[in-house]
Amino acid sequence: MENILIVSIGLGLAVSLLFSEMLGIAAGGMVVPGYIALSINKPIMILTTIAVSFLTFFIVHSMSAFMIIYGRRRTVLMILVGFLLGWFTRSIGVIPIGKQPLDLTIVGYIIPGLIAIWMDRQGVLETVTALVTSSVIVRLALILIFGREIGQ
Repeated sequence: MENILIVSIGLGLAVSLLFSEMLGIAAGGMVVPGYIALSINKPIMILTTIAVSFLTFFIVHSMSAFMIIYGRRRTVLMILVGFLLGWFTRSIGVIPIGKQPLDLTIVGYIIPGLIAIWMDRQGVLETVTALVTSSVIVRLALILIFGREIGQ
């Protein structure tokens, strides 16, 4: 499993660099597509991660209406708010809804903050579409490299 993680992050870095250089858009941070690619078989987890990222972006953007938030301070605040919201959703855990319980686990600890940073810099739609596309490319490359579907 550790070998798959290393390869996934490496592929994510390469795909992120290609997206940045060829298309001029970022996929939510250099390491993010590699981590998201490993969780593609868990769509609720990915949706929760994107929702936490958007909420992080919204909170920090709202705070900037009455606080001076720019540069490094804005970056750290995005990562910190994303971390805290992710911690909160993890503490809630599983919500029993009908036959299928809703698991509010997110991908990683700083991933929502990294995605929120790029939502702030280049736009929500651009970031989410680049993230999804690059993660699918990484996942397909992992399947080709390892010759099987990657399970977690």
